[in-house]
Amino acid sequence: MKTNEIYEMDCIKGMKEVIEPNSVDIIITSPPYNIGIKYNSHKDNMPFEQYLNWMEEFGKECSIVLKENGSLFFNIGDKASDELKSFEVAKRIAKSLKLQNTIHWVKSIAIPEHNVNIGHYKPINSTRFLNNLHEYIFHFTKTKKVKLNRTAVGVPYADKSNIKRWKHGKSNGDKRDRGNVWYITYDTIQSGREHPAMFPKKLPEMCIKLHGFNKDTVILDPFLGAGTTCIVAKELGCKYLGFEIDKKYRKMALNKLSQTSLK
Repeated sequence: MKTNEIYEMDCIKGMKEVIEPNSVDIIITSPPYNIGIKYNSHKDNMPFEQYLNWMEEFGKECSIVLKENGSLFFNIGDKASDELKSFEVAKRIAKSLKLQNTIHWVKSIAIPEHNVNIGHYKPINSTRFLNNLHEYIFHFTKTKKVKLNRTAVGVPYADKSNIKRWKHGKSNGDKRDRGNVWYITYDTIQSGREHPAMFPKKLPEMCIKLHGFNKDTVILDPFLGAGTTCIVAKELGCKYLGFEIDKKYRKMALNKLSQTSLK
């Protein structure tokens, strides 16, 4: 199996034909959400049952290529009017893998009591539904027993006396578990996106650090898009693999990767 490659092919076919079983450490991806996003070639409006069957097959192939202690970080979001669809998708993937953690990716937050109003989101025009300011990152593993490096994405203690008070605080220094709510914002967009559904680099970076990595870690993004996951993997010194069916997006990812170096 050759790493540091981006393949122009369907990811399910690719996982079957290109990737060896039990060879991938971390899968980080965000599939088409099936909510009518205008991609260059993919039609994002399958009948929902067909979409669920597709995601179930995807989950099955992920379980085959993942190592026994591997992690799948699966990012998906809903329209404000379809809050349960993400869970229906997660249930299909859970036929092949176990849900170990559910992470809430918060894009924007307002706390007027503390004069806080930060982040960006795409507003909706509705008198019935609230703007949806978060998405899910479902963390799947084979056993639900994969150990994580929680303080690698930890936050400083607000009360520094806790560093000495708690046993884990003494060993981790001024870091505590961030928990399962991650605030990660997009950069302000002045013009159209290169890809209609890009996630920020901080998202795959945090997933990789949470799982743990080294120079031999193999990271896969089956729905590569603009290449963000592989770019971050390369920056961190990991090995990477990606699948992208669209020639334009694959070319974009390859161009970005050619300009990427270790941090």
